[in-house]
Amino acid sequence: MEADKYLTLIQSELAKLPDYVNEYYLGTNHAVTTTYQYLTEIRRFFDWLRVSGLTDAQDNTGISTKALEKLRRNDIMLYIDHLKHTQNAQGRLNSPTSINRSINALRSLFKYLTVTADINDGEPYFYRNVMLKIDSLNDTQTLNYRAHTLSSHMYRGQMKFDFINFIQNEYPHKCDKRALPAFKVNRERDIAIIALILGTGVRVSEAANVNLGDLNINQGLLDVVRKGGQRDSVPIAPWSIQYVQDYLAIRAQRYHALKKDTAFFLTVYHGETRRMTANAIERMVKKYSTAFGHPLTPHKLRHTLASEMYEVTKDQVLVAQQLGQKGTSATDLYTHVGVTQQREALDEISKEKK
Repeated sequence: MEADKYLTLIQSELAKLPDYVNEYYLGTNHAVTTTYQYLTEIRRFFDWLRVSGLTDAQDNTGISTKALEKLRRNDIMLYIDHLKHTQNAQGRLNSPTSINRSINALRSLFKYLTVTADINDGEPYFYRNVMLKIDSLNDTQTLNYRAHTLSSHMYRGQMKFDFINFIQNEYPHKCDKRALPAFKVNRERDIAIIALILGTGVRVSEAANVNLGDLNINQGLLDVVRKGGQRDSVPIAPWSIQYVQDYLAIRAQRYHALKKDTAFFLTVYHGETRRMTANAIERMVKKYSTAFGHPLTPHKLRHTLASEMYEVTKDQVLVAQQLGQKGTSATDLYTHVGVTQQREALDEISKEKK
């Protein structure tokens, strides 16, 4: 009976995946529970490929083997980092064991596609197996290690200023003419969101939930509600404040905001003023970053801030405080880090090259 339950679940997963995954299922010999786990991991990976802009497929069934063949090691490392910051069904971050299961599932699929598959006169789908370049996780990877590994997927240093400049001055000439009116309406808001995440390291959900009263521009502080409902206050990098002020200057008039509209980042939907959602911010960042030529997610903007602060301070505790994390492996050694040190780090990374 247990096997029958898993077989039903397996068929449900296969219905959401391309035909070659069904061939993989038929051509491999795993335990039924392992097969189901691997298929869920493959589906989760395909979901991420679409969200990250690494495929143009509208749904998972449309993801081609060509898209998998072109993946680079950095793409897979970016996905692994995404898993590290994703909560499981129990509300906890994925453990190295869980992430290694995802890696093993992808190894199994890629081995089938590059070795075992017998199509086109006995040839596999393709030969380039990116998973051969991926090691399993251990528990010793530091923030510094992850930052260096993923540096090509972050907007560090001058690149973050170039990205803002691109949105302001170049994107209007690259976007579809039909999208230009909406861009002109939302330009200041969109840039303010990106600058605020890059300048504070807040999560996309925390940015979406910012209220008008949470910003203290004079002191350069942002109040946020962290995971679990805990209140926190973090300094804002000086370079990003001007963009927030630019949006604030047009917010009420542009979005017809009334006193009851307490959300800071607004949108107008069918004539109704609403809070901009986290999903809308995800799509917005994907749109601009893809046009910029370096697609990423809002979490990579957050990771950019973490990487830059760590590079300046070499202090994981300070970075954890800025990001609102409850701790790292080193945080038990410390009890408090002053805001002054955080400000010095943010001042340093705010210097734009002339």
